[in-house]
Amino acid sequence: MQTLTSTSVLQRVGTALSDPTRVRILVALRDAPAYPSDLAGCLGVSRQSLSNHLSCLRGCGLVVSVPEGRRSRYELVDPKLGHALTDLLGIVLAVDPAHLGPAGHPVVEPS
Repeated sequence: MQTLTSTSVLQRVGTALSDPTRVRILVALRDAPAYPSDLAGCLGVSRQSLSNHLSCLRGCGLVVSVPEGRRSRYELVDPKLGHALTDLLGIVLAVDPAHLGPAGHPVVEPS
């Protein structure tokens, strides 16, 4: 297993946080490890969709699957990630309404 540090870690976290469902999964796993079927029910997503998102999060190196008999439990790879997510959730942003699109998402202007 390769260990990453610095900017590559931030890039992987950014990839994970770029999707609302993955954010919700990470926040759920911040509180406690969980089984995919429980996560799917809690988040209101299909098991297939959840499986795809968990695969992405594993690929980013943020979660691990822990086999338990015939089931697998998912958890954050490092407790510091849970602390980082808590810190991120506490950030207050100053958003200029002129830079928001119709869905409330930031409008990125071409460079």
